[in-house]
Amino acid sequence: MYKTLLIVQIVVSALLVVSVLLQNRAEGLGKMFGGGGEVFRTKRGLEKFLYYFTIALVVILVVLSLTLLKLAE
Repeated sequence: MYKTLLIVQIVVSALLVVSVLLQNRAEGLGKMFGGGGEVFRTKRGLEKFLYYFTIALVVILVVLSLTLLKLAE
């Protein structure tokens, strides 16, 4: 189980890197943490999907990391 979760964590990490690189140059992860000056601009289509996909990957990565930490004890 530990090895499987470790492989999933590596895949999620790679997907996270790709999703961040595919986002608009000015955004990246900075907007998730309060940055960005385009407050009233709405996301549409692929941009919206990538934004929520990146957030989901971050949450999955954190949960996987904490689970692997607990299993390593």
